[in-house]
Amino acid sequence: MNEHPETELIPAAPTERIAVRSGELAGSGDDPSARGGTHRDPRPAVLEDGSPRPYVTIVLPCYNEGAHVLREIDRITAAMNASEFTYELLCIDDASTDDTLEVLQQAARDFANIRVMPFRRNGGSGTARRIGTQAAYGEIVVWTDADMTYENERIPELVRILRDDASYDQVVGARTTEEGTHKWARVPAKWFIRKVAEWLTKTKIPDLNSGLRAFRREVSLPYLRLLPAGFSCVTTITIAFLSNQHDIKYVDTKYAKREGVSKFHFVRDAYRYILQVLRMVMYFDPLKVLMPPALWLIIIGVVKGIVDMVRHPFYFPANTVLLFVSGLMIASLALLSDLVVRSRDGV
Repeated sequence: MNEHPETELIPAAPTERIAVRSGELAGSGDDPSARGGTHRDPRPAVLEDGSPRPYVTIVLPCYNEGAHVLREIDRITAAMNASEFTYELLCIDDASTDDTLEVLQQAARDFANIRVMPFRRNGGSGTARRIGTQAAYGEIVVWTDADMTYENERIPELVRILRDDASYDQVVGARTTEEGTHKWARVPAKWFIRKVAEWLTKTKIPDLNSGLRAFRREVSLPYLRLLPAGFSCVTTITIAFLSNQHDIKYVDTKYAKREGVSKFHFVRDAYRYILQVLRMVMYFDPLKVLMPPALWLIIIGVVKGIVDMVRHPFYFPANTVLLFVSGLMIASLALLSDLVVRSRDGV
């Protein structure tokens, strides 16, 4: 455990329970009741220093980024200061083992809009983004990385889309190139996972796991508890929005070679991506995952049973019975899962 006794640990804000009706556009109006329920926002309208609550919160997870995080902060603050938006830059040190925390603390003294949240234990980028979103003061939350890969100078552009078009609840910077490690394996793996997600959500997804995105905080709150600790959190928030009819706009962006050492592990993280895609769609639409294989097993079992009946009247081999019964069991599980989903309150 990596502790920083000299720094006060900032507690995470509690997850707020908001009832959102599946199928509604949560960004389509200002009336809370039109979004499936009413709630009282517990966040202060005025901050401790007397300033009004910012419109945008940029969540910046940092793990061993001390060598270049200050350049990223300079780039983000320059873009936001030149824009019309009030903002805060929430820098989360995920128990770094280098001087990242010290760099962030000095930046907080040099820049007026920075808030630092140090973790005593490494929780992963998903944990940092979830807690950062819960603790955000802004109405719009932006996720990005501190490794100089994304065009963070375009953050105001993403925010403007959400401000000007209430029909969108999330804007994603869709990368047009792949500059990550293990490129030979990442490109086909990401393509396959993205195609699975598109089939499951019935939506074209140009970039499933881009780390640069802006979304409405209120819409995201019910889904934060679903976020995993690792990189697949961005996949999860995409599928969660699409599965509940929250529209996402994709904007083409460039993707640069990262600074520092990548924390991505191809085999482990690709496996987690696939599991997370299936888990999310099972959570929202289990029939789409379970019913197709169930019906195929039943059909194959019936056809094979007819053939067996012709060849050997009233004799059904064990594999025929196994096919048919397996299909029935999976179909029953699909219907039961769908019943659980539809009877669940809220999300």
